[in-house]
Amino acid sequence: MTGDVVRRRAGGRGRAPGGLVRLLAHTDPVALTGIALSVLLSVTLDLTNAATGVESLLAGLMGITISLLVDSLARAERRFHLRALLDGPRWLAEGTPPVVTALREATEEHAGTRVAAEARRRFEEFRLEAEQLAAGRISRPGDDDEDLLAATRDCVRRLDAVTNVVPRVGGELAWWHGEIGRRYWDENLAALDRGVRVTRIFVYAQMSEELSRLVSVQRGAGVRVGLLPLGVVGARLHGNLAVWDGTSCWEARMSAHGEITENLFSVRATDVDRLTRAFERCAGVASYQDG
Repeated sequence: MTGDVVRRRAGGRGRAPGGLVRLLAHTDPVALTGIALSVLLSVTLDLTNAATGVESLLAGLMGITISLLVDSLARAERRFHLRALLDGPRWLAEGTPPVVTALREATEEHAGTRVAAEARRRFEEFRLEAEQLAAGRISRPGDDDEDLLAATRDCVRRLDAVTNVVPRVGGELAWWHGEIGRRYWDENLAALDRGVRVTRIFVYAQMSEELSRLVSVQRGAGVRVGLLPLGVVGARLHGNLAVWDGTSCWEARMSAHGEITENLFSVRATDVDRLTRAFERCAGVASYQDG
């Protein structure tokens, strides 16, 4: 039992420096500076006999009190600021503290390890993604077309799109024949059944039999298809995009081999206007064969 008491006391003494360091780390720098200056003032007054010992002590205590008061006000301001930041959806207010706690523990308990570095990296990734969301944008990998499908499913009036048909690995229309392309076409058919007006412009280098069949199928289903030979519009319009009801949009970032590497969905007005203008430029010079 005596050994346990000794160990507990030793453990308490071992934790004390850490607690002091934590206290200093969370104390406002202005307060620390004020306390240091107050102590220095008290010692100077006493050593130079500019004041009596009691007056020197009172001057130092007064300075420390003011410094602690400033620290208290700064802490209160930070708390109010944090409360204002969390004054939103319930899931945000409840979910943020555990995330912050976990990241802090990862960096403090595993300081100097790959765990701490990975915690910082993941936090930076999350921060950048959150900033994109705040701007009204969602970025997903090239094989994740969740927003393309969901936006088509939610469309109620019109869907305007441009498809850039270029030679690529697996064939120029490999995307349309793949799983994602088939699911997207199913959502197009469902939208047509709901009365949505679908207009699609195909930008192509050469009218192949494969592309001709795809155009016929889409026209037969009710899509207003426009054909636009490569070179009629500027290269910056040779992309893949979609605009739904004039309120949301999607564009694809492409690799040198014509494969989608990134899906960019946005409800930001400037993005919607930019892609709407791009579609209208292509639609204005495309050829149609209604019926």
